[in-house]
Amino acid sequence: MRKTVSGHWTNPAVQERIADWMRTAIGALESRYMRILRVGDNMRNVAVTEGDKVEAHQKFGWEVDAYNITDIAEYVQAVSEADVNALTDQYYTEYDIITDGRDPAEFRAHVAEQAKIEIGFRRFLEEHNYQAIVTNFQMLAGLKQLPGLAIQRLMADGYGFGAEGDWKTAGFVRLFKLMTAGKPGAKGTSFMEDYTYHLEPGKEAILQAHMLEVCPTIAAEKPAIRVNPLTMGEREDPARLVFTAKPGRGIACSMVDLGKRFRMIVNEVECLPQDKPMPKLPVASALWRPLPDFATGTEGWLIAGGAHHTAFTYDLTSENIVDLCEFFGIECVVIGEGTTIQSLKRDLMLGEVYFR
Repeated sequence: MRKTVSGHWTNPAVQERIADWMRTAIGALESRYMRILRVGDNMRNVAVTEGDKVEAHQKFGWEVDAYNITDIAEYVQAVSEADVNALTDQYYTEYDIITDGRDPAEFRAHVAEQAKIEIGFRRFLEEHNYQAIVTNFQMLAGLKQLPGLAIQRLMADGYGFGAEGDWKTAGFVRLFKLMTAGKPGAKGTSFMEDYTYHLEPGKEAILQAHMLEVCPTIAAEKPAIRVNPLTMGEREDPARLVFTAKPGRGIACSMVDLGKRFRMIVNEVECLPQDKPMPKLPVASALWRPLPDFATGTEGWLIAGGAHHTAFTYDLTSENIVDLCEFFGIECVVIGEGTTIQSLKRDLMLGEVYFR
């Protein structure tokens, strides 16, 4: 893996580019040892979360293994009451508690179930040597709740995650966390999903969220625990951390399988302060404006084939991802400052020729 950087070694800008390249090199190296745990298959009728695992092993070095959800549920069911109580007490110390008028004892029982899931999942991951995990709300046999708070805390500790069977995003969330580990002033990395558009003229933006699983490393304030109903999964009301994301620049990355090859799509984004309360959205969220502008960013994303899930980070640049994809030998399309729909279509056309 090589990169050309021009300038005197004492120049801070040169040092920063070299440091960025070294972080990219970490991702390229660690990718060879990635092991991803899939508990359940990809979500029905959402083919974009799937892909060619054999090619992923060839290109990225990833081992993507499938287990029945019942295999990991056994670990959850084996967690002792003492361990659950200890971790639940820790939750109540680390986070704010928003009961929304629920009975405190009933509320704590829901939170304790997530503690049980976290301990069981963590033990399974450690014993079987996996660094990323994929779940599916359509496959929850043996679990009382969809993993929410449990997954958020695992991500905060550096595990990759992808919902609905999305092992591709899980792998890159893990790599981005490794590439940004120990970076001074780091603002966080998370699994993310396009939720809905805000189309007020002149203030267009995209609300990012997910059912439960957004990493608290991106939180702008101290996260709080809430327990709210969730029809998806058809289980009891799951506990989750709620917060809004920090403002600032970041990148959202989506790797899609085009059938014969992979394409990485990178959108540079500006996360915005969330000054309007959303009391009926009881999940963590971010609000961002895609660059170079809302219309070009959203249209370009769709034209390039971007999926609804992304690996999002404040702490890497599009240059990092271009370099990483060059090492992997896959196409990388960047939508950012200076992008036009015409230039993007030209890049995609050239990519079709070069990477076929």
